[in-house]
Amino acid sequence: MSLILLSSALAACGNNNNNNGGSASPSASQSASPSASASASSDGAAASDLKGTIKVLTHRTDLVNDGTMDKYAAKFKEKYPNAKVEFEGLTNYATDIKLRLTTGEAGDVNLIDSGLATSELSKYYEPLPDSMFDDVYFPDYMANGGKRYGITTGVNTQGIVYNKKAFAAAGIDKVPTTLDELYADAQKLKDAGITPLYLNYGAQWPVTNWGENSYAYVAGNAKWTDTLLSSDAPFTVDGPWGKLISIARTFVEKGWVEKDLSTNNWEMSKGEVATGKAGMYFLGNWVIPQVIGAGAASEDIGFFPLPYDNSGKYNAPLGGDYYIGVSKDSKNKELATAWVDFFVKESGYQADSGMMPIVKSQTPESSQLAEFNSFSPTYIESEATDPKYNEIMNKAEIAIGTGSVDQELITAKDLQKAFDSLNKKWADAKKALGY
Repeated sequence: MSLILLSSALAACGNNNNNNGGSASPSASQSASPSASASASSDGAAASDLKGTIKVLTHRTDLVNDGTMDKYAAKFKEKYPNAKVEFEGLTNYATDIKLRLTTGEAGDVNLIDSGLATSELSKYYEPLPDSMFDDVYFPDYMANGGKRYGITTGVNTQGIVYNKKAFAAAGIDKVPTTLDELYADAQKLKDAGITPLYLNYGAQWPVTNWGENSYAYVAGNAKWTDTLLSSDAPFTVDGPWGKLISIARTFVEKGWVEKDLSTNNWEMSKGEVATGKAGMYFLGNWVIPQVIGAGAASEDIGFFPLPYDNSGKYNAPLGGDYYIGVSKDSKNKELATAWVDFFVKESGYQADSGMMPIVKSQTPESSQLAEFNSFSPTYIESEATDPKYNEIMNKAEIAIGTGSVDQELITAKDLQKAFDSLNKKWADAKKALGY
């Protein structure tokens, strides 16, 4: 993608999700060190000596339930015959992992909370060996103090995933390239009895795309969040976050989204888009195989950049999906490290999930990504933010990465007042932390 991946924490991404738990399981052996594990995994004889049981926490409850994760584990066992991998899927991962980290129930391997400040990584995660990061995207995104604690599970971009048959049924013969055209097409879909866009407000995590998963690339600056640190009132209605939220608010106000906002209909929504009962998602390319798995023909699903204004030119994110790391509390760090390396490079998870490989020299194949690239978006490659940003947001109890704050903004009676409230919390937290 020539690149294309989803930024931020996206967090968000994953199938059932919310995006990704359980208590750590005892393992048979205590590892020496992650770096030893990496070298061991590169040597067949040494690799076969790794043994024990590890527990992996994941947001992909769908892949746990349908046996896909077990297939990955079986493939891993071919390489490490004496190893066993257990999985626990969390239906509200973005929220639940925050608690699991503090209670010591974060398993041996888990997906890193996107709201966790990088300065906190060493409290909960074991450093990963440098050799794991050769020729991969975003090697330093989850790094601190010269050590890397997480590696991305896939590369994504973000935009409008749409059902071509639904567009045709509504008389839409070309993809919208401006915001006004997007609005006009949404009305055409509604007039045709089709839900224009499935917001998945009730699932909560998908609405992070209208906020923290997107505001940096809309700003055209991967380090946009760092620029906010010097301000006591950084969030504005006319800024990138306000611009995206205003679009979402318009879709809600015009009735261009699902009627039931309160219920988590994430799984059902995939069938709605697959059958053309709903026309669009605003999500990452990772959702495409899930829509196809829900019954759509691949050729009926398309993908284009979100036209967030009327310029006809767009930025799009190139970023990592959830980052994965080895728990500091793991009793088998060597085996856990071997699993992380295997999972992100050999398991097949990225292709199965519609994501691009994390290894730069590998080429993804996807007609939907080819369509997306035909619009020549400017890719904004995600970069790690200053730890102070997450520290301030956490101190202010502004729950980035979960979607809850974006929910509040989307349905707030007065958006300006809602931003004023966030700015007040930000300023107070910033002062309390001495920033």
